[in-house]
Amino acid sequence: MIHVKTEAEIELMREPNRIVRDCLQFVGERIRAGMTTKEVDTLVFDFIKASGAEPSCLGYCGYPASACVSVNEVVVHGIPDDRVIEDGDLVSVDIVAYKNGFHGDSARTFKIGKVSEENEKLVRITEECFFKGIEDLKAGTPLYDIGYKVQQHAEQNGFSVIRAYTGHGIGREMHEDPSVPNFGRKGTGVRLPANCVICVEPMIAAGGFRVNVLKDGWTAVTRDMRPAAHYENTVVVRENGVEILTL
Repeated sequence: MIHVKTEAEIELMREPNRIVRDCLQFVGERIRAGMTTKEVDTLVFDFIKASGAEPSCLGYCGYPASACVSVNEVVVHGIPDDRVIEDGDLVSVDIVAYKNGFHGDSARTFKIGKVSEENEKLVRITEECFFKGIEDLKAGTPLYDIGYKVQQHAEQNGFSVIRAYTGHGIGREMHEDPSVPNFGRKGTGVRLPANCVICVEPMIAAGGFRVNVLKDGWTAVTRDMRPAAHYENTVVVRENGVEILTL
C-alpha cells in the first residue's frame, strides 16, 4: 500500500532530507584518492550524528555501517572497509538519515581525480537519467513511466539499467511501497497519488545489467566487472509536478 503523506508529515521529512543533502555535499568536498572507504563512512556517521539525526543504515537488517560506499564495479551496498580509493575511481555514496520520525535518502557517485572518458560519461548519463525519469512526473502518472524514461535514456547512450535493485517509497520506514524500477513499459503500473514520497535512483552500468552478490550478503557487483554509477533523490509527487527534498 502506498503511504500518502500529509503536509505536516512532509514538513517533518524536510529535515532528514536536508541533512542527507548536506552530508553528501560535505563528503564530496573531502573524498579523495588515498582514503579508505571506511574513512568515508566515518565522515558520514560523524556528520549525521552532529546534525542530531541517526544513520538509518547502521544496523538495518544487520548492515554494519552508516553508508553504502560502492567503488567502480560495486553497484550498491558496498560495505566500507580498508579498500583504498584510487585516482580514476568512481565512488558511489548512498546514505539515509532518520530524524523527526522519518527517513531521508540520497546517493551520489563521485569521480576521483582524473577518470576515463567512459566513466565521465557514465556518471553524467546516470544523473541525467534521474531527471529524465521525473520529467513529467505528477499525481496520476503511471509508476512505470519513470523507469521507461530512465531505461530509454541509458540505453540510447550505450549503457544498461540494473534490474535487480529499484527505488522505493520512503517515510516512517526506510523502504515503503511502491518499488520504483528503473525500467518498464510506458503507461503501466499504479497511478501515483499526490503527496506520495518516493526515492528515484537510477543505477546504470557501463556493461551488462546482471549482478552478483558477494559472500557478505550485501555487496552487489556487476557480473562483467564493468563500472556502475548511482544517483538518487527523495521526491514528493505533487498535483502538477514534483518537489525534490534532497536538492
